[in-house]
Amino acid sequence: METYKCNNCGMSVNASCAKCNDPLVNGYLTLDDGTKVQISSCPSCEGKIKSPQCCGMDMNCEV
Repeated sequence: METYKCNNCGMSVNASCAKCNDPLVNGYLTLDDGTKVQISSCPSCEGKIKSPQCCGMDMNCEV
């Protein structure tokens, strides 16, 4: 099953940590101004990246 999927075009991706090989977990980071940014994080090493985008929008997490 894909990790992230675009609701607009159906493109999907699998995302895992290259260091731990664990699937990334969807989450949100709250910025100082209160804005929430969708992120993907590793549950083992706690690394974080901006969640993937497609068609100009954040892809939805299916996991």
